[in-house]
Amino acid sequence: MKPVFFAIIAALILKLFVFDFIVAQGQSMEPSINDGTVLVVNRMRYGIQFPYLIRAKPGYLFRFSQPKVGDVVVFYTPLGDMAVKRCIALSGDGYFYAEGDNSLASYDSRSYGPVSVYNIIGKVLGY
Repeated sequence: MKPVFFAIIAALILKLFVFDFIVAQGQSMEPSINDGTVLVVNRMRYGIQFPYLIRAKPGYLFRFSQPKVGDVVVFYTPLGDMAVKRCIALSGDGYFYAEGDNSLASYDSRSYGPVSVYNIIGKVLGY
């Protein structure tokens, strides 16, 4: 019984703090990421965070990097929706600009402006 309990606790800790899985929805990142693709998200790429306090500053206990131009990140938009977009520019005041690869079908920073780095959930590892 103990090994099963520890395995469940370890899996929960990994999901909440290290890796997460999400399903891409929509066409905004096509052709790079198709609708329905399962994405692995590295939650610790930019720092150590409280999983459910991302939208509250400071959501991160410790930040050790920021997204780089070209990174595909998962984040909460200013309206509170979860999004998968590419970082296209950084702003020195803790904000980044996000844009979908399919610019004709993407609701991104061109519509809602820059996004706080505190809204980032993590970096997409592969697609």
